[in-house]
Amino acid sequence: VQLVESGGGLVQAGGSLRLSCAASGRTFSRYTMGWFRQAPGKEREFVATINWNGGSTDYSDSVKGRFTISRDNAKNTVYLQMNSLKPEDTAVYYCAAYNWGFGATTATSFDYWGQGTQVTVSS
Repeated sequence: VQLVESGGGLVQAGGSLRLSCAASGRTFSRYTMGWFRQAPGKEREFVATINWNGGSTDYSDSVKGRFTISRDNAKNTVYLQMNSLKPEDTAVYYCAAYNWGFGATTATSFDYWGQGTQVTVSS
């Protein structure tokens, strides 16, 4: 599966952005999807994940209550709604996928990756 992120940009602290990740192929609904982010000089970190039908989600503590992951299998797209953004949310955000279960939060567990989209939050 090929993944293409969009929706990044520059926003002031307290603002909102919605990221989208469009997937190719007809088997999108088989995949668990996730969002990760990587700030300069830091390791890639888990943000959120959603199972094949959207019935289960998980979030990192740093974004819980502010970010929401969702998916539309008819559109082969997964979303990340980001509210109450903080300067520390500034990073390149990556969409990722795997199809062997649900619950993984480490980057090495995900088999497919997008190219990333930059999110910059100004103070």
